[in-house]
Amino acid sequence: MNPTTMEIIGAGLFALAIVHTFATKAFERLARARPTHAGVWHLLAEVEVVFGFWALVLAVCMFGVEGRQAATDYLDSRDLTEPLFVFAIMVISGTRPVLGTVHGAILRLSGILPLPGSLAFYFATLAIVPLLGSLITEPAAMTLAAMLLSDGVFSRNASPKLMYVTLGALFVNVSIGGTLTPFAAPPVLMVADKWGWDLGFMLTNFGLKAALAVTINAAAATLLFHRELAAMPLAESADSRPPVPPTLALVNFAFLAGVVVFSHHPIIFMGLLLFFLGVAQAYKRHQDRLILHEGLLVAFFLAGLVVLGGMQQWWIEPLLLGMSERAVFFGAAGLTAFTDNAALTYLGSLVPTLSDGFKYALVAGAVTGGGLTIIANAPNPAGASILREHFEDEAINPLWLLAAALPPTCVAALAFLFL
Repeated sequence: MNPTTMEIIGAGLFALAIVHTFATKAFERLARARPTHAGVWHLLAEVEVVFGFWALVLAVCMFGVEGRQAATDYLDSRDLTEPLFVFAIMVISGTRPVLGTVHGAILRLSGILPLPGSLAFYFATLAIVPLLGSLITEPAAMTLAAMLLSDGVFSRNASPKLMYVTLGALFVNVSIGGTLTPFAAPPVLMVADKWGWDLGFMLTNFGLKAALAVTINAAAATLLFHRELAAMPLAESADSRPPVPPTLALVNFAFLAGVVVFSHHPIIFMGLLLFFLGVAQAYKRHQDRLILHEGLLVAFFLAGLVVLGGMQQWWIEPLLLGMSERAVFFGAAGLTAFTDNAALTYLGSLVPTLSDGFKYALVAGAVTGGGLTIIANAPNPAGASILREHFEDEAINPLWLLAAALPPTCVAALAFLFL
């Protein structure tokens, strides 16, 4: 490895950004202790701001070290399609027509399951919605599941243990639940076309294993907190407004489908988003507040990760290529905790001599570790931004999240390694 000066600086800033994600609660305490500059400390306490902030520092350093042309060339080379896509999909999937339709479907399914109280709703949300991510994409599934859990479980005096275990299981299930198809999970999207992974390949090699692991994780979390969940009232909608017209709900799903179909073409899907905003304004009486603020924060987070991640190839690529197939599975799962799993698989796709076993191990490890931290998988910040208001100081403790995500991660690892 012969890193350039900027690559070394980039790796150092990336490490600082990771440390910063573990220190957000400290900034919240500073905001309370030093009210004069509380706004700055609150800003730095926003986990979605962390990587965007350090990406700005990287850009400033690049302007100073390499000059304007090199800095602008590097920034122009960054592909921000994924952050824009996640923003668009969050806004559309978090609307009343979409949420109401999914909520109704989950409630009907809950009525079929032989479980009391909110247990059936909880299990169905953790098991079915993540698997829907293989059709409507993982960011949409994360947004839907997080909003359903926020209203149906977290807002009903849920204990911190229940919330963290739920968050860990949700992150892991969404990460692996999008692998039934080649277009829904970001780490699969990065390699599917280049490696020729079609729908049949994904269902055979990933999908069935992922579906089993998702079901086990949801069942384990439900069983662990069955007493607390059974005491909660069934998560029925308290919305007294007139129901959303079926035609309008169909239009919302059409916009959602359009964004998914053109997920690689930001000019098209951002145009669809703008058109959708006009429709939402025209039928405002059938809409709740659009989650534009949350979506922008998540997009900012992911954009910062893209900018900073581009400076990490010099050490990640040789590290991965020096491993055996079994080692790369665990190496990818571990590295995913510190960098976006789509970035890992993208780096792997740049190497032309990988064996089929190495390719499988790399992607399987990347999706397995996608729930360990907020930065491990692109949809995680979306779920965190929706659910964090229920946690103390509106901050998710990364160590508690890691501990909660380890058991479902182990279930996913066993499924991908031995089935």
